Amino acid sequence: MADERQSTKGGSRTGARSGARSLAGSAKVNALAELLGDLLEATGLVTSDKLGEARAEAGATGSLVSALAEHGVIPAQRVAEVQAAHFHLPLIVLGEEKISPDAAIAIPIHVLERVVALPYKIAGERLHVAIADPSNVSGVDELKLATHYQIELGVASREEILSEIQRMLRTSETLTVQSAALEDVEVVSEEDLLDDLEADDGISDAPLVRLVNSIIFQGAADEASDIHFMPEEDALVIRYRVDGVLREIQRVPHRMASGVTTRLKVLAKLDIAERRKPQDGRISLNAKTAGRRLDIRVAVLPTVEGECVVMRLIDKSKKAPTLEGLGLAEDMHVELERVVKKPTGALLVTGPTGSGKSTTLYAALHIVAQPEVNVITVEDPVEYRLQGINQVQINTKAGLSFAAVLRSILRADPDIVMVGEIRDSETAKISIEAALTGHMVLSSLHTNDAPSALTRLNEMGVEPFLASAAVSGVLAQRLARRLCTNCAEMYTPSAGDLIGSNVSPDIAAQLDGMAFYRKVGCPRCNHTGYKGRVGIFEFLSMSDELAAYAATKPSHEELRQRAFKMGMRSMWDDGMSKVAQGLTSIEELARVVAT
Repeated sequence: MADERQSTKGGSRTGARSGARSLAGSAKVNALAELLGDLLEATGLVTSDKLGEARAEAGATGSLVSALAEHGVIPAQRVAEVQAAHFHLPLIVLGEEKISPDAAIAIPIHVLERVVALPYKIAGERLHVAIADPSNVSGVDELKLATHYQIELGVASREEILSEIQRMLRTSETLTVQSAALEDVEVVSEEDLLDDLEADDGISDAPLVRLVNSIIFQGAADEASDIHFMPEEDALVIRYRVDGVLREIQRVPHRMASGVTTRLKVLAKLDIAERRKPQDGRISLNAKTAGRRLDIRVAVLPTVEGECVVMRLIDKSKKAPTLEGLGLAEDMHVELERVVKKPTGALLVTGPTGSGKSTTLYAALHIVAQPEVNVITVEDPVEYRLQGINQVQINTKAGLSFAAVLRSILRADPDIVMVGEIRDSETAKISIEAALTGHMVLSSLHTNDAPSALTRLNEMGVEPFLASAAVSGVLAQRLARRLCTNCAEMYTPSAGDLIGSNVSPDIAAQLDGMAFYRKVGCPRCNHTGYKGRVGIFEFLSMSDELAAYAATKPSHEELRQRAFKMGMRSMWDDGMSKVAQGLTSIEELARVVAT
C-alpha cells in the first residue's frame, strides 16, 4: 500500500510538472501572439476591428498569423517582414533561394504541412528552415524532433511556403504514378489496360489513370489555359500554355502514349476505336487538390505520329472579372463604361484567339447586369456563371447555333444581349438588327484592330450605313506577359537592340536612350522573366462624324487614319505606356503588337 501511495504521489507530481510546462508553453504562445498583434496594429498594417476578429479565430485555431493570412487582412509577405524584424530572424524569399532537394526531404512533408515550414538548405550539421510563424513554439519543437539536424530558423511568407509544399507534393505524385505506370504497362495486356481505363469513376487507382489525373491537376495548379499532348516518334510530349506561351513539362514514353490518349478520350466520352477522324468532347472535373472546378474542352486530331490531344481548361470557380481589373487607361476606361451603359447600340471586342475578349465582355456585363434589366447571353462555352443572368450554352448537335439561339432570345424580352462571338453573316445581321431595335448588344469578332471590325461586318453582308449606326464602340486588345516584379531590371537599350527586338527602325530611333525594364528570370517566375499578363488596348468610339464617314464605305486604312485624327490611340501607344510603367518589356510588346 505504501508503495502504491508513493507511486501515485510521484505520478501526481510528474503530471503536475507536465501540466505546468504545458500551461507555461501555452502562456508563452499566447503572449507572443498578443505581442505580434500589438506590433501589427502599431505599424498600421491592420485595424483594431480586424485584429479583434483574427484574435477570436486564433483562439480556436491557435495561430494569429494563420487567421490574418487566410482572411487576407494583410499581405502574407508583410506579416513575414514584421515577424522577421521582431524575432531577429532572417527574412527568406523562397523564390530567390535554390531549394536543396536533400534539405526538402530532411523533414517529413506531413510535418511541414502542419507547421507551415520548409527546409531549404543544409550547411554542415545545420538545417536551414523557413517558417511562417516563429511564435508557434510547439511547431518549432515538432520540427526539431523530426530531424537529427540542428534547426536554423528563418521567416518566409505563408503563401510562398504552402505553394512550394504543394509543388513538392505534385512532383512526388507525378514521379510516383509515372513509375508505377511504366511498371504496369510492362506486365499487363492491352485488353486489361483498356478495362482499367474504362473505369470513369474519377478515383480509380490504375497507374495510367493516376498519371493522367496528375497531369491535369498540375496544369490546373499552374494556371495553364491549355494542355497539349503532342505525339512524337519516341515520346508523348506534355506541354502547358501558361500566360499565352507553351512550355514543355514532361515526356511520357512512347509505349504509354496510346494508353494516355485512350484515357483522355474515355473521360471526354469519345469513341476510343476511332483513330482516323478528329473528335471533340468535354470533361467536367473538380480539381480539389488545385482548388479549381474545371470545364475542359477536348480536341483530338489524328497526326502522322498518332493522335494529338489538346485540352482547354476553363475555370468555372473563378469570379467574374471587373472593368477596373482589365488594366485600361483611365480615359479609355471612362469612355468604355459610357458606351456600355447606353440603352441601345453594340460594343464589339476584337482580337485573335486567346486575347481575353470573353473576359472583357464579362467585365462589361458586370457593370450593366442589374435587377432592373433582363440580360441574356449565348456562349460557347459558358466560362463564368453570373447570378441574375440567363446564360445559354451553344449545342450544335441539338441545333442550337449562335444564329438559332439569337433569334429565340430576342423574343424573350431582353434588354441586354451578349453574343459570345459573331462567326457568320446570319449572326452578324441579327446582332446588328437587335442593336438598332432597342437592345444593347455585346459581342466579339476576330480582327486585328478596332477599325477592321466595321470592315469585317461589311464583308459579312451588313450594310455600311447599318453597321455605322448600330456600333457604339470597338475595343481591340492583346495580352502581353507581365514582367516578374521579383527579378525585372532596368536598362537603356540602343536603337540596334530595339530593332533586334522586332521594333521598326523609325520607332527604334524615337526610343533610343529611354530607360525600360527587361526580363531576367528567377524561381518565382519559373525562370521565364514573366508572371501573369496585362492587357494592351485600342478603343474606337463611334462619334456622329465618324459614323457618317464609315457609312460611305471607306477602306480600312482610310477609316483608321480618320479615327486617329479624331483621337483614337493605337495599341502600340497604349502598350508603350505600360512598358514605361515597367509592366511589360519592349520585346514582349513587339511580339504581340505589330509596329
